Amino acid sequence: MVNLEHMNIIWHGQSCFQITSQRGKGDQVSIVIDPFDKSLGLKVPKLGADILLISHQHEDHNNAKAVTGNPFVIDNAGEYEVKDVFIQAIPAFHDDSMGKERGKIFLFTIETEDISICHLSDLGQKELTSEQLKKIGQVDILMIPVGGVYTINAKEAGKIVSELEPKIIIPMHYHLPALKYKLDKIDKFLEVMGNKTADPRAKLSIKKKDLLGETAEVVVLTP
Repeated sequence: MVNLEHMNIIWHGQSCFQITSQRGKGDQVSIVIDPFDKSLGLKVPKLGADILLISHQHEDHNNAKAVTGNPFVIDNAGEYEVKDVFIQAIPAFHDDSMGKERGKIFLFTIETEDISICHLSDLGQKELTSEQLKKIGQVDILMIPVGGVYTINAKEAGKIVSELEPKIIIPMHYHLPALKYKLDKIDKFLEVMGNKTADPRAKLSIKKKDLLGETAEVVVLTP
């Protein structure tokens, strides 16, 4: 019997991802995280979802109107189970001064197909707290901001990667040519991670068995 379970991850820019979990023939669930609006400068993608995660109410993360399909929306702290997907929304800060500059956010953990994903939103804390680390737990795929300015920078992101020890690291929230915000380029993070170059790809297709290796991999996606 052929195992049809697999996952596709597409990055649309900034912190916006679409995750499609294929659990069998004709059975899939789609998750969208942090859709942005046109004020960002990037083209707003047409998205459909069963589950919509919104980490905070900034215009580059909360464009729920862009997502069709009448999704189940998660924009508050807590633990959720939707369509056999287990999700946590964990409180965190957009800056390194307890939210005094840019407020609060939610980090997300997503468990489906025996794969654990962590999306760190616009994390501004230079370090995760022991409580946050405990709630996040083991991570297979980490989506982490690396562009500095409004979030942690490349060096700080590298330290958090070392703490969480994911199998796959997907950088996000960094400079793109059409982006109206000035952020650091991806090169700084690749240098921190010891990657001289990266081979960007349009999507990441993965199964649980692909995550059994010992070496962490940085995957650069193109929006």
